[in-house]
Amino acid sequence: MDFRHLRCFIALAEELHFGRAAERLHIEQSPLSRTIKELEDDLGVQLFDRDRRGTRLTQAGVVFLQDVRRVFATMEQARENVRAVYEGYRGSLRIAVSDGAIDPRISIFLARCREEEPEIEVRLSEVPLAEQLRGLRSGDFDIGIAHTNEVSEGVIAEALWRDQIMTLIPARHPLLSHKEIPLEELLRFPLVLCDPQACEGYNRELSRILRSLERQPTVADHVASMDMMLALVAAGYGVGFTSSTKTAICRHPDVVVRPLASEDAVLTTYLLRMENPASPFALSRFTDRLRDPLDDS
Repeated sequence: MDFRHLRCFIALAEELHFGRAAERLHIEQSPLSRTIKELEDDLGVQLFDRDRRGTRLTQAGVVFLQDVRRVFATMEQARENVRAVYEGYRGSLRIAVSDGAIDPRISIFLARCREEEPEIEVRLSEVPLAEQLRGLRSGDFDIGIAHTNEVSEGVIAEALWRDQIMTLIPARHPLLSHKEIPLEELLRFPLVLCDPQACEGYNRELSRILRSLERQPTVADHVASMDMMLALVAAGYGVGFTSSTKTAICRHPDVVVRPLASEDAVLTTYLLRMENPASPFALSRFTDRLRDPLDDS
């Protein structure tokens, strides 16, 4: 017994006429009769009564029709479920975030996902960059967000947002005589930097900017969180850094935010994904939502 037998059975059970059932199946009556006979022999029961008055379902045939319809309904539901997962209408989207790249635009993205496709569970995981790259390759994450495009083979890094790097300066600090902080002046003072392991990509971007100067920076401390950076900057340990989109969360009575006087002082946020994702159509819809806030910023 296979699906060919079941399709023929349903057609005959609904038409109760061999000619019409054969026409519906686009076959001749003889193959249809043989298929029904094979099915009845396989089941060991008679499914149809055939006489001069026509074709009727036996009681066994009535019960079998109900079960076969359920089988086909389940198969159709399975087909729809698989297609829905492929197109992104079911399941979850797993996003890895590294380098402290949590951004107000991610909140906008999450809100849009909840509004437009509430059945999709969007899971955010904050992980080190190396773990993000491993997770993308293994399939544990669908996409990643980080502050670097230095990625492994098979991973694509696409620039999402570019934001100005801002300085966090202790109140009553000599640098506050500048509305925009010159890099050369900045390096005269100790710096509070992100921990290289916690913010690997961010650290690379900042190091690239600082390497353009002859003077080596003096590092007062490395921190793994913005709260700790604000605490040390406010205490006068050194000058810290943030991006223009995060200045709202960097408010502290003893910390002043100033831009750097350099066009190159830009922090880029990248979307990381595998070169050949499992569900490209679904993924493109979500990544389009991530790109959209760029038009409004």
